[in-house]
Amino acid sequence: MTENDVMVITLPSLPYKLHRDPSLLLMASGNLGLVVIAVDGSEESMNALRWALTNLRLRPQSETDGSGGSFLALHVQSPPSIATSLNPGAIPFGGPSDVEVPAFAAAIEAHQRRITDAILNRAFEICDELHVKAKTEVVVGDPKDKICEVVDKLHADLLVMGSRGFGPIKRMFLGSVSHYCINQVSCPVVVIKGTS
Repeated sequence: MTENDVMVITLPSLPYKLHRDPSLLLMASGNLGLVVIAVDGSEESMNALRWALTNLRLRPQSETDGSGGSFLALHVQSPPSIATSLNPGAIPFGGPSDVEVPAFAAAIEAHQRRITDAILNRAFEICDELHVKAKTEVVVGDPKDKICEVVDKLHADLLVMGSRGFGPIKRMFLGSVSHYCINQVSCPVVVIKGTS
């Protein structure tokens, strides 16, 4: 992260956002039980992963029950129904229009698995480089909804995510996953914004 990058930290229990001052969060670190880092293959999400693994300290392992803090790299895969709806089309000249081509659907699903594997392999490379262990989870669905669902279901202490920094026009049409999550999850959120 360079000096020009902007980090937005939202703490639901506080009525303000901290810009460029992660000191309050870092002072609280060391007692984090679960930190979820959303990864999607973008450089911004990998920078967020690198930032979390470098700057956050988890709750130490308990000698009595072995529990301690953990990092979770979360990837949300597009639903197959979206991909398979891109079916090659109806059979020409009066053939049935609702016939699915199983080979096409299988090829799309295999391609999605390869993409997910590549994303998780990149995340593992960063973890290995920084000598930090992290768990992974892959869920299928809309990233905005699924990230919030997993964070709340697991009672995460912190969500860390990257932001591509769409301008107002792109954000209006494409939406902002980070903006949505900031307003929906019940834990603090750290958004690492890139310089692009």
